Amino acid sequence: MRNKKNTHRVLITGNEAMGEASVRAGCRFYAGYPITPQNELIGYMSKRMPQVGGVFIQAESELAAINMVFGASCTGARSMTSSSSPGISLKQEGISYLAACQLPCLIINVSRGGPGLGNIASSQSDYFQSTRGGGHGDYRIIVLSPFSVQEAVDLVFLGFDLADKYRIPCMILTEAILGQMMEPVSFPDFIDVKSVSRNKDWILDGAKSRKKRIICSLFLEEGVLERHNLVLQQKYKEISNAESRAYTYKTEDANYLITGFGIQARICREAVDILRDRGIKVGLFRPITLWPFPYQELQKISSNIKRVLVVEQNYGQMLEDIKLGLPHKEVYFLGRGGGGVPTVLEIIEKMDKII
Repeated sequence: MRNKKNTHRVLITGNEAMGEASVRAGCRFYAGYPITPQNELIGYMSKRMPQVGGVFIQAESELAAINMVFGASCTGARSMTSSSSPGISLKQEGISYLAACQLPCLIINVSRGGPGLGNIASSQSDYFQSTRGGGHGDYRIIVLSPFSVQEAVDLVFLGFDLADKYRIPCMILTEAILGQMMEPVSFPDFIDVKSVSRNKDWILDGAKSRKKRIICSLFLEEGVLERHNLVLQQKYKEISNAESRAYTYKTEDANYLITGFGIQARICREAVDILRDRGIKVGLFRPITLWPFPYQELQKISSNIKRVLVVEQNYGQMLEDIKLGLPHKEVYFLGRGGGGVPTVLEIIEKMDKII
């Protein structure tokens, strides 16, 4: 479905790049509500969607926005919303409904410092919320984590494709730093929008000359909801087996491992290079899919690893998944919250103590 990238490169912010990528990936419905630090994204969509014949709605609230996405997804359109941490919290009920009804959509969270209203600085404290469901009920969503503006563009395309393939909401969880920073990007060509709804035999497009279709998440008869949940759980198992992704750097001969996700992984990678120059065999492991978490990929590179350092812009959330994946390894942690970002120097000093 995806076309090749153009050779032409554009200098653009992460927020605007994700907006342009979504348009090229076939998104034709966007509903959102302003919140910093993702306002450039909603502003960009307000301009671009009318230009491509799409629908842009600045909703009256985050609750309204996510339910508008629900309605648009029912029709088979590629639908999207975006927000920052407190706004995503307000969307959680609607996200649970989307997951229950097996409706595809893309959700972008340009996360900020918390808890509460917090601040508008970069943070990774929404990891638990994103990877553990976030709302009510036993459900999951696919969560993708970019560490560059180019990868954010690529993951927008992948996110829409995975959402359609599995009929599941997909989230891109990124940070204020990536949303605001500018980097050169090559955009893929536009996809054929008509191909998006082709072969979707579940959409609501009028029941003339066919049997009616029903999309709902309310099952009151005894046993019906449990059977529905089992269907969802089987799908989540299939996704876990097929769609986990990770990036590794200098892990072939590594005795020590640094792990981080998103923009923090770029800082970790620089620390790896400096430590390598000092003769220390250290590598980097970065999950691209935060859910499903790439446990198998982590375990494949761990045979010679003595100690692991987890670095996050929070107080230990991905840390739990690393410990689950490497239960017999010594795992250490370096984290800062509330907008604090672990630096290269802090990572090196922590590694010196660990070694």
